[in-house]
Amino acid sequence: MEKKVVIDCFQEGTFRYRNEYAIVVVDVMRATTTAATAVSMGRRVLPARTTDEAFVIASTLEDPLLVGELGGNMPYGFHLTNSPVQVAARDDIKRPMILVSSSGTALLMSSAGSQGVFAACFRNYSAMARYLSEKFDKIAIVGAGTRGQFRKEDQMCCAWVAELLVKDGFRAETPQTREYIYRWSGQSAEEARVGESADYLRNSGQEDDLEFILSHVDDLDTVVGLVNYELKALNQC
Repeated sequence: MEKKVVIDCFQEGTFRYRNEYAIVVVDVMRATTTAATAVSMGRRVLPARTTDEAFVIASTLEDPLLVGELGGNMPYGFHLTNSPVQVAARDDIKRPMILVSSSGTALLMSSAGSQGVFAACFRNYSAMARYLSEKFDKIAIVGAGTRGQFRKEDQMCCAWVAELLVKDGFRAETPQTREYIYRWSGQSAEEARVGESADYLRNSGQEDDLEFILSHVDDLDTVVGLVNYELKALNQC
């Protein structure tokens, strides 16, 4: 069977591919980076679409940590915003983390029921490509998108995963996929320093997250997958 990879964006992308493809969700700034960081440390991570859903999940857990943002703001009653830096600094690993974000976690949950659901970021893009190449023949890499835009950092991560799959024998399924691969091949993560997501983090006093994301590139071997509505390290089981 021919192996294929496609890059898409927004929640509509999950609906197009969920029946036949494994779906990789990319929300570099910041949901999938926060999730990968937490999972790599051994923390349980449960994504939620909304704050209401998050509180329902929390009611079933012992001493949960509520982490997230909606529209850039930390919801009332949450412990932390959607910050990989804040998550990485904590040592209460036994506390399960419930994660909510404006785009990324909703995209993860809407992908449930596909051939497989994964979370990729700058930190684990190579590990993700290696794992996917061995397990699946059809892969859709879907950027979360923010305010109707397919942001630069998400394009980059999607393209890097796709490029590695193409090198491993996959065919780029659409002209757009080929264009993204060509555009971002060999580019530095520093390119993401200029853009609306980076501007938001700087202007909101969260530049430490930007620096964390840009300085932690391809440093994790953790493959993060959604299993029974929980994000787990699939290659560490």
